[in-house]
Amino acid sequence: MSSINVRRKTLVSVASDPNSSAVTFAGKTADLASVFGNHCFSEAVQRQRLPEKIFDSLQETIRSSKQLDSGIAESVAKVMLDWAIEHGATHFTHWFQPMTGSTAEKHDCFIMPVGGGKSIARFSGSELIRGEPDASSFPSGGLRATFEARGYTAWDPSSPAFILRHKNGSTLVIPTIFVSWTGEALDMRTPLLRSMAALEKHALKVLKLFGNKKSNRVFPTVGAEQEYFLIDRRLAALRPDLLVTGRTLFGAKPPKGQELEDNYFGSIPERVIGFMTELEYELVLLGIPVRTRHNEVAPAQFELAPLFESANLASDHQMLIMQLLRTIATRHGFHCLLHEKPFAGINGSGKHNNWSLMTDDGENLLDPGDTPHENAQFLFFATAVLRAVHLHGDLLRMGVSGASNDHRLGANEAPPAIMSVFLGGELEDVFQQLAHGTATSAKKLSPIEIGVSTLPPISRHSADRNRTSPFAFTGNKFEFRAVGSSQNVARSTTILDLIVAESLDYMAGQLEQKLGGGKDFNVAVHEVVSDAVRAHNAVIYSGNCYSDDWKNQAQRRGLPNLVTTVDCLPLINTDDSIKLYEKYNVFSKSEADSRHEIYSEIYIKTINIEAASALEVAGTMILPSALNYKKTLVGAATTVLQKELLGELDKLIDDLIKQLRVLKESMSKLPEGEALKAAEYCCFKILPAMQLLRETVDGLEELVDDELWPLPTYTELLFSR
Repeated sequence: MSSINVRRKTLVSVASDPNSSAVTFAGKTADLASVFGNHCFSEAVQRQRLPEKIFDSLQETIRSSKQLDSGIAESVAKVMLDWAIEHGATHFTHWFQPMTGSTAEKHDCFIMPVGGGKSIARFSGSELIRGEPDASSFPSGGLRATFEARGYTAWDPSSPAFILRHKNGSTLVIPTIFVSWTGEALDMRTPLLRSMAALEKHALKVLKLFGNKKSNRVFPTVGAEQEYFLIDRRLAALRPDLLVTGRTLFGAKPPKGQELEDNYFGSIPERVIGFMTELEYELVLLGIPVRTRHNEVAPAQFELAPLFESANLASDHQMLIMQLLRTIATRHGFHCLLHEKPFAGINGSGKHNNWSLMTDDGENLLDPGDTPHENAQFLFFATAVLRAVHLHGDLLRMGVSGASNDHRLGANEAPPAIMSVFLGGELEDVFQQLAHGTATSAKKLSPIEIGVSTLPPISRHSADRNRTSPFAFTGNKFEFRAVGSSQNVARSTTILDLIVAESLDYMAGQLEQKLGGGKDFNVAVHEVVSDAVRAHNAVIYSGNCYSDDWKNQAQRRGLPNLVTTVDCLPLINTDDSIKLYEKYNVFSKSEADSRHEIYSEIYIKTINIEAASALEVAGTMILPSALNYKKTLVGAATTVLQKELLGELDKLIDDLIKQLRVLKESMSKLPEGEALKAAEYCCFKILPAMQLLRETVDGLEELVDDELWPLPTYTELLFSR
């Protein structure tokens, strides 16, 4: 059957029965509150099942971040085994986050032979605490040689074990760190935990200076919104570029995209709401507090958002959300796209990192209260964040870099690559007062009068939102909007924790110095905050961050504009970066060097995979279709205009052949040796060659007979649901 017949037959199938692949699941009528966390070995489950002393010891380990008492491991493992078997588990796995950007797992069966043709279910304390996967098969950036295979996974008790169901059973999943035989971090979780420890240490130091004697812990909270696309799985199967790279390498602009702005918050299609309902049920079972669902701006684009959690738990849950998005989408006949820019010309997807600081007794340290100008503690912490973004905005930008996110950052849909802070009218006014003296008041906003007598006035937030800002204060948290939709949120959170820890450390030192000199506490706090605001005022910006004027203004302010990943890669392991990492025990020099190599390699390999896919699709699908169309025109073109059409087709075909050769030659000349030079070559040679090829292919799509075009179009992909 020809490719065109396959495409047409698929389109007819989708149009006639779009819900043919949808499924009904057992939990569709479940009370979500009653099943929340049922598949999670949570504190409530531990309290119910563990002996009191074992439970107290385990909770003390979690609360104090102390090393787990190996003496309780056997008891915990036995209870966990019984609980897992009750939920149908036959295997267990240590689940970790290698530097591939995804998760990894190796399953081991509970069943052990005991002789005489019999067996028992066994799960020991040592198996709970430690595993040993092959470290040589994961990216290590030179930390491990190929022949040095030993690596260890170690249980992180602060992230509860959980049950992951599949079609024919269940698996007990144990969140772990992943380190080499020499103890170096080979994963995303270990640096995140280190950064959280550094942040807690210096935040507690500040709280003690403010007279707080009741808080014993401070931890960053994260609520990471997740944007994604759903397209019909049958159509996705006809797009090799989507299947291989996660984005469409070719595709002419459709007659309708998002111009009418009718998709955002629109009615959710029935087939999609069925998918969302099952997804949320599975997430709730795992104790993931998913809260919001809605249509996003682009057609076929959607969003979900969980509530805030401790950063390491939120990171785990984000990875599970992405995994279940893909798995459950398949059950409903969808293909889920998490790429930052799967379709050219319409909005891409991000993962906004809503970040704040909480104490163990429930205080949000970034909540300004009703009188922020009088809330010295809030102003101190908020100023520390402001200082961190100004001093280390380049590292923050580096933390969200990547080949896929480069397609999104800087466009009029996502924050620019320039790191600035939006505070909002009320808070910015307070900070400007501080910069020039003393903050004596805060703007009071009147309610919004609707003008309809039957409707009450609507209370106004302290500030409007600025959707163009990469780092915005949104009431009681900062929203870091530059994180990519496919990225592990642990990477950007690690950097954010680290730079705020450094800022709190510095400002606490300044405060101690002034107090040691005999200054009044309130005077000393005011001086430290005011000095910091004046020194770092340049990072505050409330205008349109998409405008050219802001780019020029940012340059005058000395703010870096790191447009591409290639601009960011050198920052990973500069001398200054390594000093910062080592001072706060987040990365060693060797770990920083390894990440420079790994992220460079990932960038290079991503571009080359895309280029190879473009060559394959354009050479084996597009070119033959264009040539077949030419055959029909050669005999039919009789008038001048018809012959002009044939000439236009001929030119595009010739351009296509030339550009295929240029791209192939460019790939063959990729520099070997130094990773940064190869990454620069990919950015400035291979990507432009791919773009020229795309423009020609998209031109052919608008010209070639639709009967002969082999790829599902943007219209078909985005609106067939």
